[in-house]
Amino acid sequence: MKEISAALVKAQRGFAPALKTSSNPHFKSRYADLAACVEAVIDSLNANGIMLMQRQHPHEGGVSIETVFVHESGETLSAGTLTVPAAKHDPQGYGSALTYARRYSLMAACGIAPEDDDGNAASKPRQPQAANTDPAAEIRAGIKRGDASGAATYLAGLPQAKLDAIWSKLTKPEQDELTAAWPKDDAA
Repeated sequence: MKEISAALVKAQRGFAPALKTSSNPHFKSRYADLAACVEAVIDSLNANGIMLMQRQHPHEGGVSIETVFVHESGETLSAGTLTVPAAKHDPQGYGSALTYARRYSLMAACGIAPEDDDGNAASKPRQPQAANTDPAAEIRAGIKRGDASGAATYLAGLPQAKLDAIWSKLTKPEQDELTAAWPKDDAA
């Protein structure tokens, strides 16, 4: 355990907060999805010779996830098992429980937390916005760059009135591409 412990200490210095880039329309809130949680730690783990693995274990009525770190020396470290009940006993319910368990197991194992929206927003200087910036044109540019997913994620975080105003300026094909790339609600 000596090698993996030392590598995890070094890796943790490079961890970032899990960014709240997804929105939950039911609660009108933002959350750090699984991809944001992995993104916050994976580069630093890999740079220190650590592979991240999440094992699923059988569990009646829900899912159990074990986050395991595997060091290039061959040493492994398990962060224990997290069990989450499935709210619905159908594929969607189990999928949501699995995603939720993976997110929270990873955050607990790595000692990270979602960013504090209010604190981070208050501490960052406001970026001046050009007076003649057309948000719909920026969304179109994102789609043309092949980043419909990023554009959709940005739109999903806007207040409904602003989203509606931009949406009404987009063509049907642009709307269809954004709809296909819209962030999935995987919050439990």
